[in-house]
Amino acid sequence: MMRRLPALFRTLTTVVLLCAAILPGHASAQPMAPADPDDGQHFRAIALHDVRAGVRESFEAWPEPTALDERTVADFFAWLKASDHHPVSLQQVVDARAGGAPLPPRAVLLTVDDGYVSTYTALFPLLKQYRYPIVVALVTSWLEVPAGEIVSGYLGRTPLTREQFLTWEQAREMADSGLVEFASHTHGLHRGLTGNPQGNQQPAATTHVYDPDTRRYETDEAYVARVQEDLRQSRALIERNTGKPVRAVVWPYGAYNQPAQEAARRVGMPIMMTLEEGTNGPDVPLDRIRRALATYDMPVPDLSLWRTPAGPGPYSPPNRAMHIDLDYVYDPDPVQQEANLSRLLDRVLDVGPRSVFLQAFADPDGDGVADSMYFPNRHLPVRADLFNRVAWQLRTRTGVQVYAWMPVMAFELPADHPLAGRQVKWTPTDAPTQRYARLTPFDADVRTLIGEIYEDLGRYTTIAGVLFHDDALFGDDEDISDAALNTYAEWGLPRDIAAIRADPELSARWTQGKTRFLNEFTLAMADKVRTWQPRLLTARNLYALTVMQPESESWFAQSYTESLKTYDYTAIMAMPYMENVDKPAEWLADMTRRVAATPGGLEGTIFELQARDWRTGEPVPDATLREHFSLIKQLGGRHFAYYPDDFYNDQPGLDTARRAVSVRATLQESVDELETPPALAPPKPGPDVMNEPAGLGPDAPAVPTPPAAERAQ
Repeated sequence: MMRRLPALFRTLTTVVLLCAAILPGHASAQPMAPADPDDGQHFRAIALHDVRAGVRESFEAWPEPTALDERTVADFFAWLKASDHHPVSLQQVVDARAGGAPLPPRAVLLTVDDGYVSTYTALFPLLKQYRYPIVVALVTSWLEVPAGEIVSGYLGRTPLTREQFLTWEQAREMADSGLVEFASHTHGLHRGLTGNPQGNQQPAATTHVYDPDTRRYETDEAYVARVQEDLRQSRALIERNTGKPVRAVVWPYGAYNQPAQEAARRVGMPIMMTLEEGTNGPDVPLDRIRRALATYDMPVPDLSLWRTPAGPGPYSPPNRAMHIDLDYVYDPDPVQQEANLSRLLDRVLDVGPRSVFLQAFADPDGDGVADSMYFPNRHLPVRADLFNRVAWQLRTRTGVQVYAWMPVMAFELPADHPLAGRQVKWTPTDAPTQRYARLTPFDADVRTLIGEIYEDLGRYTTIAGVLFHDDALFGDDEDISDAALNTYAEWGLPRDIAAIRADPELSARWTQGKTRFLNEFTLAMADKVRTWQPRLLTARNLYALTVMQPESESWFAQSYTESLKTYDYTAIMAMPYMENVDKPAEWLADMTRRVAATPGGLEGTIFELQARDWRTGEPVPDATLREHFSLIKQLGGRHFAYYPDDFYNDQPGLDTARRAVSVRATLQESVDELETPPALAPPKPGPDVMNEPAGLGPDAPAVPTPPAAERAQ
């Protein structure tokens, strides 16, 4: 089992690189997704912001990476017309979804956020010239500021006065044109609120506010009431000042959750827009309209706006991850803890991965079982309210996607907890055995408890995904708890596992049932998180034998092929030293070929290599690790991770780590405050930097030749 053993353009570049990965030159080609189908339902949506004359020169006084040059917008509109794209109104989208007139081919929904005065002075004339419809999202509190005063709610680097935003008279004229539909961009939620004890400012629409005086978080009831009243006020102001109904909300920073969506529906705004990328087909509800974010450096045409896929798949960029123990950031001394965090941030910036798998549970004794958690929750002790702080800093300072690395069953409840004894049980044996201590998910009360821990993870943190720990398993003599035996009986099996194991047909049904049960249980836990983190991605650690010996499903209740169908990513523990393999390179080559031969294998598999040999306690030599990554790359591997990253001792070495998991060549600098949309939008696809034909450079090894029998197939 996997064990843990004891100046101006610099500033601007920082912000833009939080959502853009840049690598010039010889990067290997990322396959482009096919064009959207012409079915009368699909459309793309574009999010614009400020429009300026001489946008780059304007950054000297007012840096804002989402601003566009007037010439860029004019060229963009001309290109839309010349390329036979068709801007459509929100009403056309609604009608098409309701079975009315279909959308035209290459339909585009234009939107512009924030209500800058340039929406009227620069954009509105173009809209009238081309007769293009648009949705304009207003932050209504900004329009209520008296003339000449600073708009205090605007959190950009440059303070803005009321004159830099639309007047209500201009808004009314635009509404009367028939080209403009106004939406709420909230009243006062386009800002950050304190989201943790360390003081991070996080999106007001999704954050449970932390009160440092009481050391308590806002309740769900208070949070929902605050958001709902804000949305009600915003809608009422727009309707009163424009005379037109408002039915849509555009979430600031693209940040939303299910309770916020429900609040929007209650106040009459069932249509909602995000900053998620990808097309809007009939499978995408109108309360989650995806929009591509335009930035100052947008070329015309920008094909990424029209072909960017939604989520993982064959056309998505490689996912490269560092797997990090939060136990090594934690320190009882807050000053030292912040120093540790700074060191981690520097390390991640230097390496430049797409993702970080970040431990959300405390396991100081290294047995793989959660002794306590790093976020507030209802059932386990909190070692420190640290996870949200580190995840947020990683996201906004380095631009990575953070996955919470979470146990599925291995939680050590306090001894006096009424469910502490409801654990997985196995057939007694005289042979020594090392197993995770796990709560049994066959018990309904245990399922509820674990579900509440996962729900609290979603409530009090901001994450892109969850990585399910390798503790989600049942051995071929597990589980014999009463709750498990009762479940087997419901499956039509005997309550005696000896009888089950003695019958091959019953044994196969039992194994498949346990595998399916664990898959469904983990998905249910992901759904708990999605209450608060709707965009959540899923990944699951599986043992290497699930690939090498599919019959091992009976030993673990883990199936590689079923995992590929169940999760966004399957993180195979490609750890030859943990498996005591004699010839690691040949073993890894065999594994990669097996993955490649599995439908969807290369697209859905993260090869997670070990950077430490736990048998000796020593790091795996950099040269060996480079060889292993290069080998898998040559054989078609796309997604990689390594565990652990020792950011204290820079192990693996920086060059090795970069070559293994970096997805960009230009790295970010730090950002201190809550950013406008780029900091919270999904990163733009970046090129694959593991691109040398031979793998990782001129010293890349040759690929081991498969046995003759395999070559003959």
